[in-house]
Amino acid sequence: LFDGVYPFYPQQRKAAVFDISTIIVIVVFLTLACSFLLIIPGIRGRARLYWTLRVLLSLFVGVVIVVVQFTGDWETGWVQANTSYKSFSRVQVSADIGLHIGLAGVNVTLRGNPEKQINETIDYNEHFPWSFGADYDRSYSQGLQKGLPSPILYVAEKFSSQSPCAVHRQYRIAGHYASATLWVAFCTWVISNILFSMPVLVYGGYMLLVTGAFMIFSLLSFSTVRSSPMCLIQIGTRTLHVAYGGSFWLMLAIGLLCFVVGIAIVAMHHLSLDLLKTFFDLREDKAEDYQEMPEVFINPHFVSKGL
Repeated sequence: LFDGVYPFYPQQRKAAVFDISTIIVIVVFLTLACSFLLIIPGIRGRARLYWTLRVLLSLFVGVVIVVVQFTGDWETGWVQANTSYKSFSRVQVSADIGLHIGLAGVNVTLRGNPEKQINETIDYNEHFPWSFGADYDRSYSQGLQKGLPSPILYVAEKFSSQSPCAVHRQYRIAGHYASATLWVAFCTWVISNILFSMPVLVYGGYMLLVTGAFMIFSLLSFSTVRSSPMCLIQIGTRTLHVAYGGSFWLMLAIGLLCFVVGIAIVAMHHLSLDLLKTFFDLREDKAEDYQEMPEVFINPHFVSKGL
């Protein structure tokens, strides 16, 4: 034992498929979507299709804004290499090493190819946080004490504050401000839905444009880390390269979608207001306000007297 900690894991930790926070957010939004689908049969005519499209699209935008806060694939990279498995040992294993960078930290994955080698199951996924309030160097030191496999420690060391790569501060600040702008985008998304329900359609369109703008600002904030040169991550004879991952491109697509929908709503407000009100199921209210009286009965006695 080393200070009460085994130098190597008695059992290998399995790679995490989903983050618990991500699952909670998805379940909450799926509950809202299912609740709406239960009441959708009560909406008459073509308005049912319009309501379904608007609500599901809006919920999809909202869940993406929140979920990407907890995902770890803003930048990703994989490499397959023959590498040493444990410190002070010449035994090498064939493994896939993955690097997953998120807004709040970095995940390093080590997966044997095949999984069972040297009488062990090689399947690790370790998270090292760098968000404000978390201590990345302390997590890295705990990994050293646990005796994590050498490839994981080697990759994690590149992002420590003591590393000559000097990328820890850039990633930490970029992730912090990207997360902050995304929460602002979530607030503007909520305001846009409130304006659409009032209904103040053109201002709801403007808030969608603001939502898309803050999404793009978050991408620009995160992409500032590329201004700093990244050290080579050399594993065996192979080099691990990282590129923008699924969360980055998904956020870009949703931001552009908000721009397109916002511009369409503002343009329709000025060019075809009736069509816009039809899509938001407001024409029926207008017709009731301006409909003519169907039939009027007049007493001929008063007519004859000129009253």
